[in-house]
Amino acid sequence: MSANRTSHIRLTSHPGSGSASRYSINWDAPTARERGPVIATPNSGVNRNAVGAHGGAYSIYRALAISSGAMAAETRPELHNTHPVAQVGPHAQWHEAGKIVSLDPWGHRVSEDFAAELAEGLDVRPTIAITKARIHLPEIGDAIAKGRLEVDGRIIHEGGEIAVTKAAIDPVWHLPGIASRFEVDETQLRRTLFEQTGGMYPELVTRPDLSVFLPPIGGITLYMFGDPARIGDGRYSLTCRVHDECNGSDVFGSDICTCRPYLTHGIEEAARQAQAGGAGLIVYNRKEGRALGEVTKFLVYNARKRQPGGDQAATYFERTECVAGVQDARFQQLMPDVIHWLGIRRIDRFVSMSNMKYDALLKGGVEIGERVPIPDYLVPDDASVEMEAKKAAGYFTSGKPPTKADLKRVVGRDLKEF
Repeated sequence: MSANRTSHIRLTSHPGSGSASRYSINWDAPTARERGPVIATPNSGVNRNAVGAHGGAYSIYRALAISSGAMAAETRPELHNTHPVAQVGPHAQWHEAGKIVSLDPWGHRVSEDFAAELAEGLDVRPTIAITKARIHLPEIGDAIAKGRLEVDGRIIHEGGEIAVTKAAIDPVWHLPGIASRFEVDETQLRRTLFEQTGGMYPELVTRPDLSVFLPPIGGITLYMFGDPARIGDGRYSLTCRVHDECNGSDVFGSDICTCRPYLTHGIEEAARQAQAGGAGLIVYNRKEGRALGEVTKFLVYNARKRQPGGDQAATYFERTECVAGVQDARFQQLMPDVIHWLGIRRIDRFVSMSNMKYDALLKGGVEIGERVPIPDYLVPDDASVEMEAKKAAGYFTSGKPPTKADLKRVVGRDLKEF
């Protein structure tokens, strides 16, 4: 290994090792400059003030590009003209203690808020990007043909395309805030993250002075319908769906679940709300297979369909837990953060049947008006088991949880595990 490469390697085998960064992070500060820049590039030297690396899961591909010689390790993004096409915030929630702990609310304003530091050579990188696009789905064309939606030339165009503003958000975790949100000890959280990533990030346990962690996971994509400024403005009605990734259904149309139908239904409702003068929002979380991964998901599919009696609502969640060790690892405690980033205090129409999402939003201080279920005509035949199991597990739309009698009627027996 050459001398110039070894000079960048720093061992962190003992607590407190490493020099403190020149740039401290004051997480809930009211301005970006008082909060401080998040600096997580390996070549930042003593300026580095976060554990992990920019790009989430894609940081590994960057490492491959550098290792293969396709990219120089010292490469820095040239950010000219990359600024957001629409302004988001700042909103009061950005500096309300504990409201946002899993993303950097100032992450899209790097070029603006830290222009002087960038000019001096500091490697500060955006963790949020905002652009405009049009989306085109056959289900929207069907909704137009059947008269549920109308072409207006502003939100929905002649060919069925829908105009949207979209944002991509990489995860940025404030570890003290994450620990508080999950009601766990921060030291234990750091140690578990260190151990369960095979020791990939030793600074989690050796640098307690570093409070920010950029985990190697997928982020969030937002699709905003109508004027983005109306999303966090309580004077306008808001329709929102929070959707967790399901590649098989969302992209390839697999009919074993209701994911794509519910997603496209949410898009239809969001577009309709925007046409009525309000705003629509789709929050798309990269949490494939209940955040357990697609391999685990497919193993569970096999286990469900091969059990005696075939696929059953009564064992829908049980088979997941048998394979994965947990029924669901999405843990919606962090989900409201992006809602707070947008300045939302109330969702008038929440396109979801999930109690976990609903409860997380209520606990986060977000008011919910109507809860919108998926229409029966959109549920694929092969997804009926999923729907029965979810209703038995407490997914409901009336605003009242199901009784024990309701659960027993759906699945044929008492389900204490649900």
